[in-house]
Amino acid sequence: MKNPIADVLIVGAGPVGLTAAVVLEQLGHEVVIVDRQAEGANTSRAAVVHPRTLEILEPYGVVPALVARGVHTPTFTIRDRDRLLMAVPFSALPTAYPYTLMISQAETEKFLLDRLTELGGKVTRPATVTGIAQDPDTVTATLSEGEPIRARYLLAADGMHSLAREQSGIRFTGGSYAESFTLADVRLTGGVPTDEVILYFSPAGLVVVAPLPDGRYRIVATVDEAPHNPDIAFVQRLLDERGPRTRPAVVEEVVWGSRFRVHHRIADVFRHGRVLLAGDAGHVHSPAGGQGMNLGIEDAVTAATTLSRVLAGEPETLLDDYADARRRAAEAVVSLAGRLTDLATASARVRPMRNTVMALAGKVPAVRNRLAWRLSGLDRR
Repeated sequence: MKNPIADVLIVGAGPVGLTAAVVLEQLGHEVVIVDRQAEGANTSRAAVVHPRTLEILEPYGVVPALVARGVHTPTFTIRDRDRLLMAVPFSALPTAYPYTLMISQAETEKFLLDRLTELGGKVTRPATVTGIAQDPDTVTATLSEGEPIRARYLLAADGMHSLAREQSGIRFTGGSYAESFTLADVRLTGGVPTDEVILYFSPAGLVVVAPLPDGRYRIVATVDEAPHNPDIAFVQRLLDERGPRTRPAVVEEVVWGSRFRVHHRIADVFRHGRVLLAGDAGHVHSPAGGQGMNLGIEDAVTAATTLSRVLAGEPETLLDDYADARRRAAEAVVSLAGRLTDLATASARVRPMRNTVMALAGKVPAVRNRLAWRLSGLDRR
């Protein structure tokens, strides 16, 4: 550091923390970003970058690389096996990015880290924050490795189990889904389109199938108890039970897989003194709709630009405005993801009615357009 006190300390170097660091560095601030994981320890859960996210990242030098690498999917569809219930087209949206961009979180983080390095920044890792204390002018983070770090503000981007949130006494209100989620990147042949992100409904649970670069597909599904390392037979059984029937998808290879549990929680507040929350530290929810990382990146850009204004002398009440606005945005996204999950896992008894209603609604352009605006994030402009 050039100064003994940084402008902003960022805890967590996932896509949220890295985005905030890029923005603050580009705006000329002294930033320290720390992460408890060693380099390359990314579990790559997120894979969807929505149009609004690309718009807000545009000024910061990472979008061309993302767009060149990712798969452009102009349609989000909801299906029940072979039956199309609703197709939500992004192609007519008023944006330079009328598609969902499919790219692994690991690659998104790589491009953000490359940009941070270009700007002269770096990530200190592994560095585990063990304590946080505030005084009227600074916040101090104690590390298990190395000297304490002092900064004027701290941005907590350290995930669902955020120490910064816990030590700030902020409650994380909500609950958990009973099911676990399985996640796998696979190679497929058969009846899965290459230009759609598909949410399949099934009495056995939901499954999302989406194309990735290099001919891979991302599979996300609810199961009672997901295996640590899903194999070909497990993923094939999921697709046989929930995916296309007329031309079944055939799993040729599981490139990578994992499991996780999903919670639906929102922090009671997004600010405590000199500590701000962003990303999973402030909100977690079902992966239905692919909103998690996108909302977190929005948090990061908004937090960083707001902190920049305050550091330049504007009133600290701007930080309260940030906290209130981002909590409202989180409430809306958590609600949408929850409704999609409930629809996807409806019981066999209500399934025929659900399918009929959704198929009828899908014929109404206004309904499709409204959903496109919500899923793309453009309604949060």
